[in-house]
Amino acid sequence: MVFSKSFPRTIKGTSYPVWEEIFLQEDEEREEEEKARKKNIDLMDECLEDAKKVMKGKDLKDFQTDMVNIALALFEKRASHVVYWKENKAKEKFDKKFS
Repeated sequence: MVFSKSFPRTIKGTSYPVWEEIFLQEDEEREEEEKARKKNIDLMDECLEDAKKVMKGKDLKDFQTDMVNIALALFEKRASHVVYWKENKAKEKFDKKFS
């Protein structure tokens, strides 16, 4: 399924924008998915390290499940979704096309 996103384009002399739909090609979509996957792995590593620091800083017992739960909570707050990366790519294409 091809990813698409609509963006408003203003036209001189009109009050309302024209909505332009931008489609990503399959290779662009896969590239953004790969970027998101790598970024999410890096974020999870950071979250695990931060969770260790939180547990040590609060003198919590060093149970792996607790550390993982803290890391997951941090990850959910920080993690970017694949859609975010695809929307950014679509916006780049829109800007390039209509600039």
